[in-house]
Amino acid sequence: MHTLASPIRRALAVAPHNEAVVCGDVRLTYTQWWERWQALSRALRGAGLARGDRVAVVAPNCHRYLELYFAVPAAGLVLVPLNARHTDAELEYALNDSGARLLFTHRESAALTGAVERVVSLPDDYESFLDGVPDDPADPWPAPAEDDLAGLFYTGGTTGAAKGVMLTHRNLVANTYHYLSCAEFSPDTRWLVMAPLFHAAGSIAAMATVWAAGTHVVLPAFEPAAALDLIEGERVTATLGVPTMLAALAEEQERKARDVTSLVHLSHGGSPISSDVLRRAMAAFPGADFLHIYGATETAPIVTLLPHEQHLVDRPEIRSCGRPAIGVEVMIAGPGGQPQPRGEPGELLVRGPNVMTGYWNKPAESTDALIDGWYRTGDVGYQDERGHVFLVDRSKDMIVTGGENVYSTEVEEVLFRHPAVREVAVFGVPDDRWGEAVIAVVHLRSPVDTDELLEHCRRSIAAYKVPKRIEVSAEPLPKSAVGKVLKRELREPYWVGRERRVGG
Repeated sequence: MHTLASPIRRALAVAPHNEAVVCGDVRLTYTQWWERWQALSRALRGAGLARGDRVAVVAPNCHRYLELYFAVPAAGLVLVPLNARHTDAELEYALNDSGARLLFTHRESAALTGAVERVVSLPDDYESFLDGVPDDPADPWPAPAEDDLAGLFYTGGTTGAAKGVMLTHRNLVANTYHYLSCAEFSPDTRWLVMAPLFHAAGSIAAMATVWAAGTHVVLPAFEPAAALDLIEGERVTATLGVPTMLAALAEEQERKARDVTSLVHLSHGGSPISSDVLRRAMAAFPGADFLHIYGATETAPIVTLLPHEQHLVDRPEIRSCGRPAIGVEVMIAGPGGQPQPRGEPGELLVRGPNVMTGYWNKPAESTDALIDGWYRTGDVGYQDERGHVFLVDRSKDMIVTGGENVYSTEVEEVLFRHPAVREVAVFGVPDDRWGEAVIAVVHLRSPVDTDELLEHCRRSIAAYKVPKRIEVSAEPLPKSAVGKVLKRELREPYWVGRERRVGG
C-alpha cells in the first residue's frame, strides 16, 4: 500500500544526499527536505487541525509549495491547491465549498482571510510556522490509507460553479505508475517544474521525480527565456509543458540559442498540439524524447500516452494522443452508451485506479460524470485497430453547421500550417441560416491577408469546414494559467442571450 509519503521514504533510502529541490538560491537534499516535511507535519498538528481537514494553497511555484503538496496529504490532511490567477471571488467560493480551515498564500485579501480560520503568509510567515512547534516523535494520527482523500483539485467553472475533484492517494499513486511505465526517471533526473503546481501539468511528475530520487528545478512562473536559462544553467533533463509553452520555447530558442543538450525528455499535454508546433519544438530540442500525454483532472490526470513522437512525425499515429496507459481502460461510447466499432467516433470514457471518486459536495454532477465506474470525459474521439485514441474535439466545442459536424481542432490544424499564423482558435457562432457558422481568430507572426488564409483552408478541407470569416487579433489570444487558449472567452460574446445546442 502506497501513499504520498511513500516516494520520499525510498528517496531517503537510496539517495539521501541527492538534491531534492532547487528553487532560486535554495538547494535542499532529500535529508533536509524530509526534515522540513516533518516540521510541517508537526506544525499542522499544532495548529489544531484534525485528520481529514482541508488545507488550501494559493501561491506561485516554489519549494514551499512542493513541501505542502506532499506533506499535507502525508499527514492525513487534504490538500486544496487553488488557481493563483483566480479572482478573490472565485477563490472565496472554493475555500467555502471545500471547508478549508487553513490557507497558505502569497496574496493579501480580506475576502480570503475571512473564508478560513487561519492564514499563513508565503513566504514571510511560513518558516516561523514550521519552527513554532517543538519536536514531538508522537504522531496522534494514523498514517493515511491509499483510499483516503489526498486532494481537492478545483476545475474551471466553465459550465457553472467550479467543481472540487476528489482524488485519493491511490489515484495519485496510480498516475505515478502510469508515468513511470513510459518515461525514464532516475537519481540523475532534473525535472523543470515550469507549469503551475496547482494544475496537473505542473504536479504530474512530482511523485515520479521523488520516487526516483531525482531533482525538482522550480520556475516560479513560466517565461520562455527564464525556462531556457534554467535548462542550460541547471542541466535540466526533463520537463512538461502545454503546447503554447512549447511554441514559446521553440521561438525563443530560435531567437537566442541556449545549450539544451541536457534535455532528454519533453512531455506535453493539456490541449491539442499542431504538427507545426511539434516539429518546431523537435527542431529546438533535437536530443529530447517527446511524449504526448492526454488526460483530465478527474483522471489524476493520465489516460493515454504516445511516447517517442520524434519517430512518428510521418506516420498516422502522430495525430493520436496515444494508447491507454497500463492499468487504464478506455471505451468509445455511442449515443446509447454502447461501445463503438473501431474507427467510429463517440464519447471517450475512462476506467481505472486513477479515476476520481467524485466531485466534492456535488452528488448530481458526480452521478452524471461517473457511470458504472466509467468517467465521461466529454471528449469525442475514436480508436484505430491498434488502440490509438484519436481525439476529434470536445463535445461542447463541436460546431454544427447546416447539419454537418465540424471539429474545430481539424480547422485549427490547417490554419496552423500557414507560416504567418502564430496562434489560432476556431469556434461556432450563431447563424440564422446554418444554425452555427465557423469562424477563426488568429494572432499572426507576420502580416497576411485573411483572404489568403481562407484560400489556404479551401485547399485542405471541405467547404463547409472553411471559416466564414477570419478575425485577426493584434494581441496574443487569451490563455488560462497553464497556457491553454481560452476559447470560451472568444466565443462568449457571440452567444449572449442565445442557447447553444450541440448535436442533431
